[in-house]
Amino acid sequence: MNPRLNALHPYPFEKLKALLADVTPAQESPIAWSVGEPKHAAPSFLQKVIVDNLSSYENYPATPGTLELREAIATWCVRRFKLTAQDQFSAQNNVLPVTGTREALFSVVQALFDTQANADEVWMPNPFYQIYEGAALLAGAKTRYLDCTSVNDYQPDYLSITDEQWQNCQMLFVCTPGNPSGTTLSIETLSYLIRKSIQHNFIIFSDECYSELYRDEANPPAGLLEAASAMGHNDFKNCLVFHSLSKRSNLPGLRSGFTAGDADLIATFLRYRTYHGCAMPIPHQKVSIAAWQDETHVINNRKRYNEKYEAVVNELSGVLPLTVPDASFYLWPDLQRDDLQVTKDWLSKANIRVLPGQYLSRTVDGINPGYGHVRIALVASLNDCILAAKRLRNIL
Repeated sequence: MNPRLNALHPYPFEKLKALLADVTPAQESPIAWSVGEPKHAAPSFLQKVIVDNLSSYENYPATPGTLELREAIATWCVRRFKLTAQDQFSAQNNVLPVTGTREALFSVVQALFDTQANADEVWMPNPFYQIYEGAALLAGAKTRYLDCTSVNDYQPDYLSITDEQWQNCQMLFVCTPGNPSGTTLSIETLSYLIRKSIQHNFIIFSDECYSELYRDEANPPAGLLEAASAMGHNDFKNCLVFHSLSKRSNLPGLRSGFTAGDADLIATFLRYRTYHGCAMPIPHQKVSIAAWQDETHVINNRKRYNEKYEAVVNELSGVLPLTVPDASFYLWPDLQRDDLQVTKDWLSKANIRVLPGQYLSRTVDGINPGYGHVRIALVASLNDCILAAKRLRNIL
């Protein structure tokens, strides 16, 4: 057995299951606010696309995906992130379809981490998506956790990091909009990180899978490619972004996303993936093309989440310290008390499942930045979200 497997932590939902094993839920109907799995219906117009392409399951898909899919993705990137004619960005060289961002975020570290380099650390926000950590540990990297607290709007304080510390970084994970906070990084901060990556030659992996679930139609969150283009970093060196149809289009079961950016990194990752055996089935590629080319269903999706934010926050005003985030479908209240006990109480008294914040974080120097928080995923129906909020108001 690979001995590095012993370094992996139990997944948050394994811990949650164990925590709640002896808790008797309240008699009310269960409401799940714990798992970040979209529950809105998938776009109906995609049903015909999958049916019309069923015969394509008879063919092996190519690892790079079809040129048609890469062009649809590239066109979306150019439009969404305001890429210019000066940018060296093409469907052929800068885009690679992947079978969901989870798979890609894990495997990209296995493909690109250099075990012989002097810089031997993979950095990530804390709290974080646990795939970042697992990927780093299985690649043989050291991990560095960058605490995300309310003092810095729940994003790492990058300006406090010294050049001596940056020299140890080989890979940096950023998550914008953040999981679990939903806060975003500005173009200025992303540009700063790009300059540091050039200075110290580390790779930036920008997990942007919540980028299309934003609140303000006039102000979509910035992305790493957008920041690179705005500063004239036209070859996107050291930059890779990761996007998915799971949250954007309510298609988590399709396992469809992409990575884009630095052409040399894309080429290396493609070589790895040729052996990895993760090519996307052709019918799924056809559905993905249609999804990336349509924005109407995405706008409607945002409206539905925004309705839930408004209803829940209004109902719990003055009861819970809730802040509506820039994007995502999460709430991340700081309850300033034991989040494990809160999670058990909400299940036993209201039959509502949430995720304790400390399960999403690591304790560094005696501090766990997730302690006292719970992650609320507003993925249930509007009616259930309102019902859950009313139950919480009653018990609190």
